[in-house]
Amino acid sequence: MKRLAKKFAIVILFFTAFVFMLINKTDTVIIEKTSSVATDIVSPIMDTLVIPARAVGNLYDYFRELKQIHQDNKRLMEENARLLKIRDNAISLEIENKILTNLLNYVAPPEATFFTARIVAEEEDTFSHSVIVYTGSNNTVRKGQVALGSRGVVGRVDRVGNMYSRIMLLTDINSKVPVVIERTRVRGILSGDNTSVPKMVFTPLSAEINVGDRVVTSGVAGTFPPGLPVGRVISAEKGNIKVEMFSDLASLEYVKIIDYNLIDLEETE
Repeated sequence: MKRLAKKFAIVILFFTAFVFMLINKTDTVIIEKTSSVATDIVSPIMDTLVIPARAVGNLYDYFRELKQIHQDNKRLMEENARLLKIRDNAISLEIENKILTNLLNYVAPPEATFFTARIVAEEEDTFSHSVIVYTGSNNTVRKGQVALGSRGVVGRVDRVGNMYSRIMLLTDINSKVPVVIERTRVRGILSGDNTSVPKMVFTPLSAEINVGDRVVTSGVAGTFPPGLPVGRVISAEKGNIKVEMFSDLASLEYVKIIDYNLIDLEETE
C-alpha cells in the first residue's frame, strides 16, 4: 500500500489541488453573482432614499438664501428710507436757500421735539377720516401738533385726552392745510374730501402745475412749518388738482407727533 501510495501521490495531490481551485472558483462566481444581484436590488432603494435627503439639503440652502435676501432687503429698505429723507431735506433746503438769499435778519424756527405714538383705532365714515393714538401720560401733546408718517405729513392732533389723542388725517373733509408746489412755489390749500386723494384748492387758474410736482407745506398760518413733504400731484386739471400722499394712510401703524412750537394763527383770530 505504501508503494502504491507513493506512485499515486503526485496524481492525488494534483487532483486535490484541482478540486480546491474549482471550489474556490465556484465560490467567487457565486459571490460575484450574489453581489451583482444585491447591487441591482439595493441601488434603486438607495437612490430613492437619497431623494428626500437631497430635497432637505436643497430646502435648507433655499431658506438660508431666503434669510440672506430678507436681511439684504431690510437693510436696503432702511437705506432707501434714509436716502429719501436726505433727498427731501436737500430739496427743501435748496429751495429755501434760494428764497432766503435776498433776505436779511432771517430768524430760524425753534427746535422741534417729538415722540412716537401707536395707532389703536380708526374713525372712518362719511364725515371724518381720523385715527386714535395712545399717548399715555405724555403731557406735551397739544391740539394742532403735526403728525408725520414714514414719508411725510399725515395730519395733525385734533383732540387730546388723558391717555389717547385723535389725529385728523389730511384726507378728512374738515382738514385744510396750506401747501405749496415745491417747483414753482404756487400756493394753495390741501383740502380733504374723505377720499384717499385730497384736492389742492384756491390756486390761480394760470398757475403752472404739472403731474408729478411735489407738494410741501407752505408754513402759512403757522399751523405747519414750511417744507414738510406732503404728496405728489397726480391730476393737474384746472379746478381739479389731486394730490397723492407720500405716506400710505391705509397702512399706518405709528405716527410721530412733533411739536414745532408754532402759533396757530387760525386759533388766535
